[in-house]
Amino acid sequence: MEAPIIQVDRLVKKYGDFTAVDDVSFRVKSGAVFGFLGPNGAGKSTTMRILSTLLKMTSGSVTIAGHNLAKEPDAVRRSIGFAMQNISLDNVASGWENLQLLGVLYGLSPRAARVRAGELLEIVGLSKVADQWVTQYSGGMRRRLDLAGVLMHSPKILFLDEPTEGLDPQARRTIWEYLQQLNRDGSTLFLTTHYMDEADALCETIAFIDSGKIVQTGTPSELKSQMGGDVLTIQFATEEKANGANAAVGTVLDSFAKTRVDGERLHITANNGDQLIPKLIAALDSAGLAPISLQMSQPTLEDVFVKLVGHSITEEDTKNLLKGRDPFVSGRNG
Repeated sequence: MEAPIIQVDRLVKKYGDFTAVDDVSFRVKSGAVFGFLGPNGAGKSTTMRILSTLLKMTSGSVTIAGHNLAKEPDAVRRSIGFAMQNISLDNVASGWENLQLLGVLYGLSPRAARVRAGELLEIVGLSKVADQWVTQYSGGMRRRLDLAGVLMHSPKILFLDEPTEGLDPQARRTIWEYLQQLNRDGSTLFLTTHYMDEADALCETIAFIDSGKIVQTGTPSELKSQMGGDVLTIQFATEEKANGANAAVGTVLDSFAKTRVDGERLHITANNGDQLIPKLIAALDSAGLAPISLQMSQPTLEDVFVKLVGHSITEEDTKNLLKGRDPFVSGRNG
């Protein structure tokens, strides 16, 4: 059996008496797209920064592309590219100049850097605007150039921290297609995202992390199959009405059904959702709680995460998201 390209065993990161990453272990096979998902403060960005050599672990063992992270950090750096959430580009330089500078910094000769930059600009569809300053680029164009930059040294593994954050749907789709092509060409992708549709579309395997611990790992299909049944989403005018509806429908739900109020929406996971709908409408009518809309769908990864940890992936883990803990926020080394 082929050794995993990323192997993490019992990884721990502490800041004083606070444990940001708590005994985390997982494997990523070569050529996979691995999703590492959790709310802000869960430990996913800290883990990614450790794997990309930007933070030192407190304890544990990590092997990346056959190199021991603690003993061979330079070899690890040569094997990876890291596209951080905040795009790192020189705004008063052209696309060409940004890529060629990065190529030289990665150790390429000026000529080799220019050749590689030309190849990547063509791949990401920016050849026609390569001579323009980055200030003239749209958000999607800047993200594509940023991704091209971390590929200048042809890394085996690409770490992606929220790669489509803040982009419009069309730009997100373009980035998805680009990442899928990179993966087909042999790159291993390690991805964090808050967009569950993105994780579902791109990832072969997903690990959910919450409060510094891995809570579940599996393929999107395996994770969603744990939910069972259908998901009914009922929209109300106010959160108060949604809470009232949650109490009102209890009389028509069996013991296997699960409910959750999210603002003005009541979510119900239950078997035979189509047969349950008339009963729900009758119960709401009796309680004088008319819904704005009712939608039935299959379970999503968001539904799976809520079932596992009891809150949405978009909710910050406020007990762990403590100001000054992360040196990339506070400016201190950790």
